[in-house]
Amino acid sequence: MEQMTPLTGYRVRQYDGPVKRYCQTMDLKDDPALIKEYIKRHSEAYAWPEIRAGIREVGILEMEIYILGTRLFMIVETPLDFEWEPAMARLATLPRQAEWEDYMAIFQDAKPGSTSAEKWHLMDRMFYLYD
Repeated sequence: MEQMTPLTGYRVRQYDGPVKRYCQTMDLKDDPALIKEYIKRHSEAYAWPEIRAGIREVGILEMEIYILGTRLFMIVETPLDFEWEPAMARLATLPRQAEWEDYMAIFQDAKPGSTSAEKWHLMDRMFYLYD
C-alpha cells in the first residue's frame, strides 16, 4: 500500500451514507520531548484499546488528529443523528477515560482533571467549496 504523507494526502474512509464532521483544536506544551512522547502514545502500538473502544461506543465513526508544532487539529466523523454533548458526557464515564485524560494532561496545555470535551475546542467552519 502506498505511504500516505502530507504531500500525497490521506485516504478518507467511505461510508454507506452521509456523515457529519466536527473539528477541534488544542495546544501541546512547547517541549519537543513531550510532543514526541504524545505522538508515540497515540500510535497504534501504544494507544489504549479501552480508549479506542470508548470512542466507537459513543458513536464516533472516525477520528483523526493532525499536528503542526504544538498545535493539534482533530477531525471527528459521525452519523448525522450524532449529538455531541451527550456523547462527550458519556465518553467521560467510560472505562479508563478519566485516567487517559489525566495522563494526556502531562503533554497538553490544559488544566489537569479536564475532560476531553473541556480540553479540545470545537472550531467554526468559515469556508468550504460552496455548491
